[in-house]
Amino acid sequence: MKKTVLTFLLFIPFVLSAQVTTNPSPIEVDQPVTITVDITAATCNSISSPGSVYMHAGIGPDSNPWNKVQGNWGMDDGVGEMTDNGDDTWSITITPNSYFGLTAGEEASATKMGMVFRNEDGSQELKHDNGGCKDFFFNVGAFQVSMINPTDGSIIVSSGGNTSVLATNTNGAADYELFANGVSINTRLNYDVTMGGPYQYFFSGITENQHCDLVVTQGGKSITKSFVILVNSAPAQNMAGGLVDGINYDSGDNTKATLVLNAPLKDFVYLAGSFPGNDWEPKPMHAMKKDASGKFWFELTGLTPGTYYTYQYWVGALSPVADSPKLVKTADPFSTLVLSPFDDPGNPNLDPGLPSYPTGQEREVTVLQTGQTPYSWTSFTKPKKEDLIIYEVLVRDFDANRNFQDLIDRIDYFKDLNINAIQLMPVMEFEGNESWGYNTAFHMALDKFYGTEDKFKELIDLYHQNGIAVILDLALNHVFGRSPMVRMWMNDPDGDGWGTDGDDETGDSSMSTENPYLNQYETHAYSVGNDFDHSSTLTQYYTQRVIKHWIEEFNIDGFRWDLTKGFTQNCSPSNEFCTNSFQQDRVDILKAYADYSWSLDPDHYVIFEHLGTPDGSDDEETEWADYRIGEGKGIMLWGKQTAEYNELSMGYNATIYFMGHDSRGFSEPRLVGYAESHDEERLMYKNLQFGNSSGSYDVTDLNTALSRMPAIGAVSLTIPGPKMIWHFGELGMDNSIFMCSDGVTINTDYDGNDDGDCKLTTKPQPQWDEMWLNDPNRRQVYDDWSRLISLKINEPVFEGSYSIDSPVSPSNLIPKIYIWDNALPNLKNVVILANFDVTSQNVVPNFPYTGTWYDLMDETGTTSITVNSTTDPISIPAGEFRIYGNQASTLSANDILLEDFTLYPNPTKTSFQITKPVENVSVYDITGKLIKTYNGGFPARYEFGVSEMADGMYLIKIESLEGSVTKRLIIN
Repeated sequence: MKKTVLTFLLFIPFVLSAQVTTNPSPIEVDQPVTITVDITAATCNSISSPGSVYMHAGIGPDSNPWNKVQGNWGMDDGVGEMTDNGDDTWSITITPNSYFGLTAGEEASATKMGMVFRNEDGSQELKHDNGGCKDFFFNVGAFQVSMINPTDGSIIVSSGGNTSVLATNTNGAADYELFANGVSINTRLNYDVTMGGPYQYFFSGITENQHCDLVVTQGGKSITKSFVILVNSAPAQNMAGGLVDGINYDSGDNTKATLVLNAPLKDFVYLAGSFPGNDWEPKPMHAMKKDASGKFWFELTGLTPGTYYTYQYWVGALSPVADSPKLVKTADPFSTLVLSPFDDPGNPNLDPGLPSYPTGQEREVTVLQTGQTPYSWTSFTKPKKEDLIIYEVLVRDFDANRNFQDLIDRIDYFKDLNINAIQLMPVMEFEGNESWGYNTAFHMALDKFYGTEDKFKELIDLYHQNGIAVILDLALNHVFGRSPMVRMWMNDPDGDGWGTDGDDETGDSSMSTENPYLNQYETHAYSVGNDFDHSSTLTQYYTQRVIKHWIEEFNIDGFRWDLTKGFTQNCSPSNEFCTNSFQQDRVDILKAYADYSWSLDPDHYVIFEHLGTPDGSDDEETEWADYRIGEGKGIMLWGKQTAEYNELSMGYNATIYFMGHDSRGFSEPRLVGYAESHDEERLMYKNLQFGNSSGSYDVTDLNTALSRMPAIGAVSLTIPGPKMIWHFGELGMDNSIFMCSDGVTINTDYDGNDDGDCKLTTKPQPQWDEMWLNDPNRRQVYDDWSRLISLKINEPVFEGSYSIDSPVSPSNLIPKIYIWDNALPNLKNVVILANFDVTSQNVVPNFPYTGTWYDLMDETGTTSITVNSTTDPISIPAGEFRIYGNQASTLSANDILLEDFTLYPNPTKTSFQITKPVENVSVYDITGKLIKTYNGGFPARYEFGVSEMADGMYLIKIESLEGSVTKRLIIN
């Protein structure tokens, strides 16, 4: 036995990193140590060409190496600054006890140092690639304690079972004392493991959970190893009907809440938390009961209404598959609010009313609160799909504070731009703080970095009051590693609780074969995170719960579904052709999700990021676009045209024919066309870098490039159907999406160096810092787009038919767009001409008929031309456009204020209402004949009767003290 134990000790791993070295090693808490990092060594992150390198470090016991921290993330303030050694290595020398300001007690318990390295502003960080991107950890002191059993902080036994606690230490004899549930049960003084073998204590006949602390002391320094012995217990008892997974609040009793967890193939679950009688040390009474369905449940009682409580599930399996943990501590998969030990400390927008993360715990915990006051919502009627101008925005990079309040404060910016929808990149709880949000971990929880639930509801309600719909970007193709659905069924061969990253090419997987939510291996070519299996009924249930939560709790108007090509089970990571081909399972499940959304909200916007290709998935897009179209529904599809519009903006040939829905074979306008999105390079950046600079006209000149952007708006936003703007395109944003937070642009495609890129990093805020709205050249883009958007939304002709004259060859620098609706009585023909050449051009307009044609950019309606021949050329300077109508627009400057005068219901059978007070209402048929008038002033939501009118389309002219506007109404 002794020989076996000594052999084991020889193989206890002592983790060293060639990337980071310490001298001396191990680190001594009261002695100087030099820490050196090689920023070029292979890792999961990198630091390239830094001005400075900083060490962000912490020290503490094994259970919390970050107990005391030095470093101010993102600050170039000298705290933790390292010295450049001139060979890609950087060093810093510290004495830990003085560097961290340790008390005598903290010094005595310090056994580990944690380290992360960063550049001067924190936009680049360097961590350890060890089964995932992790912090560096180093032992502190020659005296160390290692647990042999348990190795992962827990032991699971059957009721009445036995187990042994085994531990060893370095540096000579030590005193051992074992505590169970706060009571000392064993002491061994001056025990030498090299003579007697590991310290051992035998538990027998265990019937209650034991919360243990093994305190090992040597030379006045103590190390505590905490662990728990859990009894496998899951009392069989059926739960009440009507309960759902997650938190169930009792509508009649605010002192109660019932928690439900579906954990297939798990044997027992204990509930640990801050609620009365538990205090994060679950007793047998806190074993969750097991329903006949296999779900675990527990009713909490004695809660104080309005008080925040935190909890976790301790999920156990007696015999999990190889490399899957026996015990996982995890938050609720259906959490709507979580606390994080990783993200909360660096969150400047954290709600001060929330409780602190519970001391001594690990991983995310769920927050519950009974007695919450429901939000009082303002009624809102969504804009029609055909009229949508969607403004895509990343909250993090919209304004300096990077929170919801910024968007609330900037409401006038959006109103003046006249957009009628915003689409927020993911705001669900994601890993880290400053992120794009696609690394989601909890899909039903709002990420606290952006603000509180109440603040988000205030934002939504305010935008609704101003006629602006709110759409959420939803990443349900995948989930990231902190998710309970990953953690409960992960592969974790090293037992560190993080699992593996997985690599399909080597046959490795981050998921065990038991995972009921997630694929063990990705089933498509565009893998991100851990891949959901949408053929699983559990995944489908989870997805529906996510949909229901955001629609019913937050009044969200629509979802943009990220990476919908991943919703198939039929392909492999290496088969891109399969992924892009028609997949019936993908069609079926996505239609089912759309159906569920519409069952909750009949007018819900459903938008897919599918980006179909000619080799097959275009057929899928057509199925979705036309799905339930006879009911006024249909799924909208992203329509990327970045390269084509960028070629035009730079002064090179391109066709924009595919910006319209007709080019995709859709029967109705369901294509969300865009020239820019978060995933594509900025048009203006490439204008300045690669624009046509022939002769005296130079597109690489800033003001020249800006002068071409109104024309981009004219030939994109006006095409019938929904369209999208990526934030600050309307101001000519010229910072690359690969710009780092320090203003340096790093991207392999541009600089030729294999140094990664800054695509995902936080961006500077020049649009506000430099007051771009006061720059006449940038303001012109904003004002012209604002006018174009107002025309698009308010003039019925832009819902009509169209054609795009933009040939593939020989020259397509002069696109022409024709829009018409011959059923309209007034403005029924629009002609848009643009010259993207670098010289002035005489453009043959091919007007549909002669006569007077009005400049629709003139808000006074007085500028016009007389057309004697439809082919007489019109001179258009380089980079400019013209937009003509057969009549002046009915919009005036005041009419722009009337965009939020909405008719509903529409279609209707008997009556309609208007969302704001009006003076007069006139009803015209499609020939322009006046059918009915209502005069004399009417309050908001007055009911206008139309039951006597025949089925068909009518034009409703609304007059108010602010001006007038015409809307379409369908009676059927």
